[in-house]
Amino acid sequence: MIKLLHVEDDADIREIAEMALSLSGEYDVVQCETGEIALAYVENYTPDVILLDMMMPGMTGRQTLEKMREKLEFADVPAIFMTARAQHAEIDELLAIGAADVISKPFDPIALGDQIKQAMEKARLTQAA
Repeated sequence: MIKLLHVEDDADIREIAEMALSLSGEYDVVQCETGEIALAYVENYTPDVILLDMMMPGMTGRQTLEKMREKLEFADVPAIFMTARAQHAEIDELLAIGAADVISKPFDPIALGDQIKQAMEKARLTQAA
């Protein structure tokens, strides 16, 4: 099972993502509605991959990832951003700070699991290089 931490403030998006990923049988999904809650949760949990909403109240997805990356055990955990504002400049900026991928909203629930696995493989190859 792939341990996935999903940080998303929109309850509907959390529900759709959780249903899509759980139905595949390949993901163990933990969801948090804010970056602050996610940071508290990861004190005792290290996921295989992090799926972050970019725009959230309080901490943004980027700020949440930056805080997680301060912990040594999160240095190599692939992070994927989901955003409705997927402009080229923003995507390039997120990739430059270490995002494995950026998924545009609205996303395809059927393809989400495969997109995450592809991003994890891309991150693994980048780390190995």
